[in-house]
Amino acid sequence: MLPAEELSWRFSRSSGPGGQGVNTADSRVELSWDAERSRALAGPLRERVLEQLQGRLVDGVLTVSAAQHRQQVRNRAVARERLAALVSAAAAPPPAARRATRISAGARRRRTESKQARSSTKAMRRRPDW
Repeated sequence: MLPAEELSWRFSRSSGPGGQGVNTADSRVELSWDAERSRALAGPLRERVLEQLQGRLVDGVLTVSAAQHRQQVRNRAVARERLAALVSAAAAPPPAARRATRISAGARRRRTESKQARSSTKAMRRRPDW
């Protein structure tokens, strides 16, 4: 969905304990996409995405990071999937408004009858009041 030329990658060392390559391998990945200046989105779609992601954007740029794998290639794939999931969820149209409905008279009657039956069952279990 997003063109590769609009994505910018940054690599750094992952945190946490490591092994032999802990100080040499730049396996942590940061993937950034400029949502405000992107040509991949049309007008209304861009507005919807910007509105949905406004809490995650910094100067119109969406950044996703991944450091769960030891290999940079796998972290790249994870970051790309996360970014795609975020953008597709933000671009999805809003759900249809809920139409209010009334509970039918029969359903109300059955509900009160079942409550009364339950109440009488429990009343029969009580010790009689002399």
